[in-house]
Amino acid sequence: MSLKLLLRALTVLLVLCGVALALLVFRPTRLEPVPPQEAVDTVAAQPLGQFIALDAPLPAPELTFTGRDGAAKQLSDFRGKLVLVNLWATWCVPCVEEMPALDRLQAKLRPDLTIIAISQDRRGAEVVEPFLARTGIKHLGIYLDPKSAATNAFHAQGLPTSILIGADGLIRGKLEGAAKWDEAAMVAVLQRYIVK
Repeated sequence: MSLKLLLRALTVLLVLCGVALALLVFRPTRLEPVPPQEAVDTVAAQPLGQFIALDAPLPAPELTFTGRDGAAKQLSDFRGKLVLVNLWATWCVPCVEEMPALDRLQAKLRPDLTIIAISQDRRGAEVVEPFLARTGIKHLGIYLDPKSAATNAFHAQGLPTSILIGADGLIRGKLEGAAKWDEAAMVAVLQRYIVK
């Protein structure tokens, strides 16, 4: 009886070891470093949908994405302009809700502000084009990033995320979550960054 019990215990142990080994072998290869607790507390303290200006502007990352025509574009192609990069996706409800306000904002502040709406949809133009046709978005520069390189480059915690980049290529501020972009208060915030 005790030999049977011992064999069962060994069998269970071997199965558990096999599962643990499989988890180690098939886990994602990219591991993110754990941020210090004060960084986590700072991010958690920032309200969603509120523009947070950076005390010390940071250089915008090197980033490649594509136009709707499939041509490669670089974020640096927009240097010399005040740029609002908006990371969004067609499946993201807050993203979809804020797109008309972004479109109106672009119409209102062009040419002083260039909005680059970079879709993070994995299926790219296949889902973005029908979305644009359905919603009538016409003023925004729409770009595609099916591999989510922009989300990683900007360390976005989720979608939508918007990043304001000055004409000098430095990140001036960030907004995580949806916003009412064309409301007077938000327009006033953005106009502070427009250099005439």
